[in-house]
Amino acid sequence: MNMENLIQRREFLKLWGTTLVLFLPASIRDWFPFEEGINPLGVGRVTIRAIGLYEQPDFSSPRQRWIPRDTLVDIFDEIDSPYGPLNNQRWYRLVGGYAHSAYIQRVESAHLNQPLTQLPDPGQLGEVTVPFTQSLVRNSPTSWQPAYRLYFGSVFWITDLTFGPDQEIWYELTDDRLRIKYFVPASHLRPIPISEIAPLSPHVPENEKRLEVSIADQILFAFEGSKLVFQADISTGIPSRGPTINGIPTETPTGNFHIVRKTPSRHMGNGNLTSDLEAYELPGVPWVSFFHEYGIGFHGTYWHNNFGSWMSHGCVNMRNEDAKWVYRWTTPRIHYSEWYKMGRGTFIQVI
Repeated sequence: MNMENLIQRREFLKLWGTTLVLFLPASIRDWFPFEEGINPLGVGRVTIRAIGLYEQPDFSSPRQRWIPRDTLVDIFDEIDSPYGPLNNQRWYRLVGGYAHSAYIQRVESAHLNQPLTQLPDPGQLGEVTVPFTQSLVRNSPTSWQPAYRLYFGSVFWITDLTFGPDQEIWYELTDDRLRIKYFVPASHLRPIPISEIAPLSPHVPENEKRLEVSIADQILFAFEGSKLVFQADISTGIPSRGPTINGIPTETPTGNFHIVRKTPSRHMGNGNLTSDLEAYELPGVPWVSFFHEYGIGFHGTYWHNNFGSWMSHGCVNMRNEDAKWVYRWTTPRIHYSEWYKMGRGTFIQVI
């Protein structure tokens, strides 16, 4: 659908007023007040049901209060605490105390975007650039119901443009797994240009590229021949204590592998349509490079910030920008318009 004439009849950005406030829960507006005379370093979003605010950067110090999921907090300092925990000693100083960084997603670069006027076929990749946005499903032309909450840094396929319940331009998103359609304000997603995900080092012969994953150190290394060209902190799988429901181990498998499938956006979890924030649903997981038959791969992560520690159900969790680097550098090469690509690609050693 070409929306150019419609957009011309509307004022584009509402700042953080109408669009953002109407369609996000109240917690996004409940910012902790600024400390007088001190500007924050950035902003973070609480990613789990609640985190503790402590008197000191130490889990054994008095807890001041709980901060609930999706609260936005101003970060005034970053501290590597001698009180740990060992694998991630980073704490953030907030108003009134300290919170460990493990479940605070940094979102200080959040912004609104100008809606597209038309879409290419078979769609346009878009990245969420607000702390979170509430998607809706449309049961009828006048009936809208909440679906997933979509988070900063997640990536989706935009497949159409329409008017939302506020009569502003909204994007239709098509879920890559369920193939259902849900809708969000267009200003909440940034269209991703082709140049941003172009292949890296395409001139390097494929047999000279390799990835090494150290489970002991929780670090990924990328080599071109004998030259180290990239490394990143990661989070691999937490070993299960007994049989799992689906019979698939939750620890990251060791051995030699190849990337076998890539996709820029993947709905992970149980695969149910729900608005329940506690459900195991992770739509829009970005920059996925699978290397194992159990569906294990490298991917971006928006639900924790605890890299360097075991955290996952088997996959290799990475910061979004690091997962994008791996996605671009490895093979098989995937064209911008492809929803997924299969093939025997870059060699991986997990030790």
